[in-house]
Amino acid sequence: MFGKPADRLERNSVAFETMPLVKPSGFREYDARWWFGYPGSDVEPEINLPGLQALGLGLGTLMRRMGKPPEIVTGHDFRSYSQSVKQALTLGLITAGIRVHDIGLALSPMAYFAQFALGVPSVAMVTASHNENGWTGVKMGVEPPLTFGVNEMSALRDIVLSGAGEPVPGGAYVAVSGMRQRYLDDLAGRITLERRLKVVAACGNGTAGAFAPELLERIGCEVVPLDVELDHGFPRYNPNPEDMRMLHAIRDEVLRTGADLGFGFDGDGDRCGVVDDTGREIFADKIGLMIARDIAVQHPGSRFVVDVKSTGLFKEDPLLRENRAATEYWKTGHSHIKRRMSETGAIAAFEKSGHFFFGEPIGRGYDDGLMTAITVCRMLDREGAPSLSRLYDELPVTYGTPTMSAHCDDGEKYDVVSAVSRQVGDAARNGEMIGGGSVRELITVNGIRIVLDDGTWGLVRASSNKPEIVVVVESPVSGERRRAMFDAVDMVLRRHPQVGPYNQTF
Repeated sequence: MFGKPADRLERNSVAFETMPLVKPSGFREYDARWWFGYPGSDVEPEINLPGLQALGLGLGTLMRRMGKPPEIVTGHDFRSYSQSVKQALTLGLITAGIRVHDIGLALSPMAYFAQFALGVPSVAMVTASHNENGWTGVKMGVEPPLTFGVNEMSALRDIVLSGAGEPVPGGAYVAVSGMRQRYLDDLAGRITLERRLKVVAACGNGTAGAFAPELLERIGCEVVPLDVELDHGFPRYNPNPEDMRMLHAIRDEVLRTGADLGFGFDGDGDRCGVVDDTGREIFADKIGLMIARDIAVQHPGSRFVVDVKSTGLFKEDPLLRENRAATEYWKTGHSHIKRRMSETGAIAAFEKSGHFFFGEPIGRGYDDGLMTAITVCRMLDREGAPSLSRLYDELPVTYGTPTMSAHCDDGEKYDVVSAVSRQVGDAARNGEMIGGGSVRELITVNGIRIVLDDGTWGLVRASSNKPEIVVVVESPVSGERRRAMFDAVDMVLRRHPQVGPYNQTF
């Protein structure tokens, strides 16, 4: 249609208006993410509207090559340019002969729900999730509840960048009305609380503000709204439940209002962060552990999948052991976790980033921040259930860090992590101490997770959707052991000058 896309075009030029721009690095491990820009931004765009048409044409071509029906669900998050991005993507899909079912403004889990509700197996949700204003992206899948992984993304990249998209007649556009209501009705029909919980619903001015407060009220909560007005400038902080600024804002509102707990939802509503009644920010892996304990009691022998950033307690927790639960650590990333959950028949899966996945008989297998909030409320609504702070206090104590991200260019981050993995692996094989302890295990399914003999561990991995290297550390022993492990990991990272400062520390 356009030929091969360029990887750089000068803005305010004829070429920028007429030729596709698609930077190759935007094709990530399990979704697509580019800097699109906004008026006044001085950062060079990585994709333009013709490039998004080329992306749609490439996606439609890939669907046909995979033998999938020529129909797809599309939706978009709340950003000033997301509807234009979706329209350009839609035009490309129609050119590829695809019938596009547009559900309008949506959360990512609403788009996944629409696949089931409409009987349309493919999805292309336009969202940059929690990324800063100016970013755009697409979450895609052709087999619900799964989304694209490395193989599908590589195939899509090759089609788009080579200009191999194939125009086919027969494409069409269908405007779908009422999907927001159907989605909320489905969630609200799962529970009616006996106990009227007072909850803070924080949305960071992202898309979830149009969904979460209404849902929580419908299930019987007293809702304290926080930053629920839609504002794509994200004036206070990005809608990211791993961001301590967002968690601290929720904490302050919980304490001010005397709420039972607080929820924080990310920009496209597929993640959820939680603050307890004392104002403690509970990292999502610990919330996942609480939910896993609750599920394991009701469904003995349950299988869980957690990402490599998550607490080591999933292997050590006595209640999970008592109920014969089995947990596997797997690659970080919603597509990786969903696929592994489907492959193993796990009943639920959890990521430290706040993605929670519930399979049968609880959910449909995709990640949904609103479903997570419902599940936490249900856990607190059970007869005799204590407060969230009491449930948290029943867990074994560990000393963890937030997810810390250090800038590293997309073209260099994987090489840096590979080098760190080799260096740490060589040290472990030579019997060297790391962080003051001997190495018990190296988990290398995603970067490297170094587990010491006392259970202290540190993780180094490349971010899948940003130019960053991610570091997480936890110790079941003490804050001092946590610090020693972090210092050891950081020392190895700092041998590489490509690695910049962290976005947050502890």
